[in-house]
Amino acid sequence: MKKKPLILVTNDDGITAPGIRSLIATMSEIGDVIVVAPDKPQSATGHAITINNTLYLNQISAKDATIIEHSCSGTPVDCVKFAVNEIMKQKPDLCVSGINHGSNSSINVIYSGTMSAAVEAGIEGIPAIGFSLSDYDWNADFEPTKTFVKKIALEVLQNGLPKGVVLNVNFPKLKADDIKGIKICRQAKAVWVEKFDKRVTPQGKNYYWLTGEFVNQDHGEDTDEWALEHGYVSVVPVQFDLTAHFAIQELNTWNL
Repeated sequence: MKKKPLILVTNDDGITAPGIRSLIATMSEIGDVIVVAPDKPQSATGHAITINNTLYLNQISAKDATIIEHSCSGTPVDCVKFAVNEIMKQKPDLCVSGINHGSNSSINVIYSGTMSAAVEAGIEGIPAIGFSLSDYDWNADFEPTKTFVKKIALEVLQNGLPKGVVLNVNFPKLKADDIKGIKICRQAKAVWVEKFDKRVTPQGKNYYWLTGEFVNQDHGEDTDEWALEHGYVSVVPVQFDLTAHFAIQELNTWNL
């Protein structure tokens, strides 16, 4: 009998988020699942790790449960580190992160706790995928993503991923029948034009809320933003070697 793959599930919206509950259900159809996720929302934490505070880990599932679940007081990256080093007796065959409430396309990948968890798994040599839905609503409908999540996960399990690469998968906010398919894309060039909304407390103290507008500067038809706008699931291969290899030759001409 063929052994089921071992799958680690995590996220950045917290272990109770509907997105991760959907992902857990889908992964349980594929393999044996272990969940290690933040005990509270950790959106936009990027690749942060906890070094100046204590960390707490609680098993929230019954000891004899089919799916073992742990909540962690730390960041998404902390969760992956905990899973690999403290909880799992062997490295998982796959790590999936999400499904995030909100897009992580384009420049958002830099800030994303969802994707940083996937990247951390990749650093550990584990094939990893980050999944996100372009809907920030807590009660977002994740049903249309299930077929695609399962298909992509199975392909990664079967084929593996190139060394040093993880996948950033984003879903458009559409009904299942309206999603046209999957496109392999590059990350669009885009920025956040940020503003700080200044307010004053009743005691007269200034405080601020970060706001901003997402501006897509890329008109290419091979980008994740184009795919999402035109009804496709975008899949971007992301590398965590941040070296700008093309620039090395030029820098070597400097008088250093």
